[in-house]
Amino acid sequence: MAETVFTYAAPGLKFGRGASAEIGFDLQQLTRAAGRPRVLVVTDPGVAATGHPARIAGQIADRGFEVTTYDRSRVEPTDESLEDAVAFARDGGPWDAVVAIGGGSAIDTAKAVNLLVTNEGSLLDYINAPVGEGRAPTAPLLPMVAVPTTTGTGSESTTICVLDVLALKVKTGISHARLRPTLAVVDPDLTMSQPAMVTASCGMDILCHALESYTARWFAHFDAKTPEQRVPYCGANPIADMWAEKSLSLLAGAFRTAVRDGDDSEAREQMALAATFAGLGFGNAGVHIPHANAYPIAGRVRAYRPEGYPQEEPIVPHGMAVSLTAPAAFALTFDAAPVRHLRAASLLGGESGAAGPDALPSVLRSLMRDIQIPNGLAEVGYLASDVDDLVEGSLQQQRLLATAPRPVTADDLAGVFRGSMEHW
Repeated sequence: MAETVFTYAAPGLKFGRGASAEIGFDLQQLTRAAGRPRVLVVTDPGVAATGHPARIAGQIADRGFEVTTYDRSRVEPTDESLEDAVAFARDGGPWDAVVAIGGGSAIDTAKAVNLLVTNEGSLLDYINAPVGEGRAPTAPLLPMVAVPTTTGTGSESTTICVLDVLALKVKTGISHARLRPTLAVVDPDLTMSQPAMVTASCGMDILCHALESYTARWFAHFDAKTPEQRVPYCGANPIADMWAEKSLSLLAGAFRTAVRDGDDSEAREQMALAATFAGLGFGNAGVHIPHANAYPIAGRVRAYRPEGYPQEEPIVPHGMAVSLTAPAAFALTFDAAPVRHLRAASLLGGESGAAGPDALPSVLRSLMRDIQIPNGLAEVGYLASDVDDLVEGSLQQQRLLATAPRPVTADDLAGVFRGSMEHW
């Protein structure tokens, strides 16, 4: 029997310049603790250096809260970095609310903290199977306010926490509806300091969120589920489509400008809107092949260190990792949903009348070249001999691959990786 039901959920949203100054008031509406409620602010060293977390913490304190800041979140979180944050939070608790200020890494760190200060067990208990136990939380989480300072990850809207498990050299995650933040506060002013490569990488994450949710398997093409079987990613659906199409339209007009001129406040605001809309879409429809491939690309990095990111350790940033196989992935999925692929290419400014499997990939390659995304997997250090290992890592992401509009085999993934070694 085919599915007849789709679901949609989203956090509360406050959007606009200056919105981050109102978080103290927002927390007053979300918490009911007697006395002086305690708030944990989670951020990272780079964002802390901008002064935004200290300002926001001060404004929260002015509203009668006791505020403690954890500023050791790691860009691209690992099991070790999350365990450090959880230990800090458990030792310093109890808390009445959590506020995440930063990119997806800080927000994902705060999600893990929120989960593990309210529920017993270890990180591995909750990590998705087969890497972890995939346990569901049994206790409610604290109110959480997510304040993105980058435009891309959509973590402020989603039910997912992404991390690298170092011993296994695999990127995986925790996924449950209770991880979704209570409120997303999107203040475009906080994104103005993003370096060009961070803007480019995060922007490609926005783009792939919108494209993957728009081309995902249609919700009614899944088998019918019982209420207990429903998961946040339910497949493409009419509401998610609306958000994805609007996000793609905004990106077509603002993405190149935001990378070229980071001081263009209008382009930054349009990118923040695009990220928000894409998050509201993919947080319900889901993502598929490019994101599944991004996990091993980021998790098995050797020596690549991109400009604009911390240089202490090698890293393939998440949005960059997602983008590197996107052209080949969308060529693979074209036949499963040709109308949607062509519509997406048109929304992104593709040539009128363009048709065939390369219509969308050609638009992506042109954009990636313009914003100086690396020219394929080879440029970030991968060889043809790595393909089997990368395929193995992607195949572990069955939760994502199940959302693809067509079945995906190991041979399909190998073809995508081989076709992504060089783009131009």
